[in-house]
Amino acid sequence: MLLLRRILAAGTLAALLALAGAPGLASQAGAQETPAKMAKPSQTNPAPAAGAKQTSEVNKGPRSDQAYSLPPDKLVQAKALNRIRVWVAIAGSVWDLVVLWVLLVTGSATRLDVWTRETLRSRWVQGVGFFGLVLVILAVADLPLGIVAHTASLKYHVSVQPWGAWFVDYAKELGVSLAIGVPVALLLNWVVRRSPRGYWMWTWLISLPLILVSVFLAPLVLDPIFNKFSPLEASHPALAAKLEEVVARTGTRIPPERMFLMKASEKSNGINAYVTGIGSSKRFVMWDTTMDRMPDDEIMFIFGHESGHYVLNHIPKGLAFMMVGLLFLFWACAHIAEWMVRRFGESWRVSAVGSRTGFVVLFFAFSIGNFVATPIANKVSRNFEHEADVYGQEAIHGLVADPRKTAVSAFNHMGEAWLEDPAPNAFVEFWMDSHPSVQQRADFAEHYDPWANGRVGEFFTK
Repeated sequence: MLLLRRILAAGTLAALLALAGAPGLASQAGAQETPAKMAKPSQTNPAPAAGAKQTSEVNKGPRSDQAYSLPPDKLVQAKALNRIRVWVAIAGSVWDLVVLWVLLVTGSATRLDVWTRETLRSRWVQGVGFFGLVLVILAVADLPLGIVAHTASLKYHVSVQPWGAWFVDYAKELGVSLAIGVPVALLLNWVVRRSPRGYWMWTWLISLPLILVSVFLAPLVLDPIFNKFSPLEASHPALAAKLEEVVARTGTRIPPERMFLMKASEKSNGINAYVTGIGSSKRFVMWDTTMDRMPDDEIMFIFGHESGHYVLNHIPKGLAFMMVGLLFLFWACAHIAEWMVRRFGESWRVSAVGSRTGFVVLFFAFSIGNFVATPIANKVSRNFEHEADVYGQEAIHGLVADPRKTAVSAFNHMGEAWLEDPAPNAFVEFWMDSHPSVQQRADFAEHYDPWANGRVGEFFTK
């Protein structure tokens, strides 16, 4: 789920700037290649269109006795592609830290600060220039890894987005980063100067409304910058009516006017759906590729899963978890940054944490904290996703012929569409994955039948 990933990724100041669109931290262009999704990342042989069949049928071809598996040719592709994904993700995490460290240890951050002060007059304009250039440097540094990832996505048919359009999205992302990230950095840098002892507490208090506003505005302002959306009911009224059956069973408040179709096929061959927003911006979004390649009963399961995130209060729980984590991380990383300035300030030519270059030290410390906190946030996210899987399977009980078969088929369709490895590395999943593996989810779905022998479900009594 895109929103949940954004919330749980926001464990530090680095992630707060990621919510603001900082390159390399929360990539909109990259989201087309490795999205936060019902299941993970190409669809080389699309499944029949939804209109061609109305019930699930697990993909044909050589299968093992596992609930999710791939034909031999696609298995080879999946393993090759996932090796690239893993190494790009690992390199990206380390590379961001390396770039910030190089800026500090070579004195480049200080020289950049001196140049802006000598070139620009107003203090605030100097700050805009300094933080803007830092974000541009981070974006340029992340560009090679982005190119590698997109090259692999094109090779294995995950992406269909031409290079020109991809670079346009990257430029849009940088523009959003500068428009939002620079003011956020200026504000927090001012807070550090005004309160050199308690700035970590003030930063925490200020970050809370900023994050809530970001979550609320993302589907209204940010998402339309990168993708096209249209009302689901206008193009697929019959499906919208079926989803309303799930709404009636779950009691969620997602009326047809808050169900949208995203034109993902211009960029991706993947299958995805998500819920996003809070309050009046809350909505359900279905990729048009999902509409074309999955039958209606599986889409109902996906919708039930996404509804579960709202019904089970995963968003407020995620926000609460994030807010508590932020408080601890701001405190810990502030002390780490202050230690860095005392220990390395002379060689880095950083006089104080409250200086602009000192804020880069803070950003470096918070980036380290975000990296360390990643497996904790992902563990919480995987638990939420499992609960939503259970809820989604129970939500379609009585609405489809066989909830277990429907869920297993849905996971097979999505896993094959994204060329997901049936046997992922356990450590990589623990550290980096916000969702359980497709294999785990399909295996659970295949055996989950709470209504056998007169029992009831965990969330539904019938």
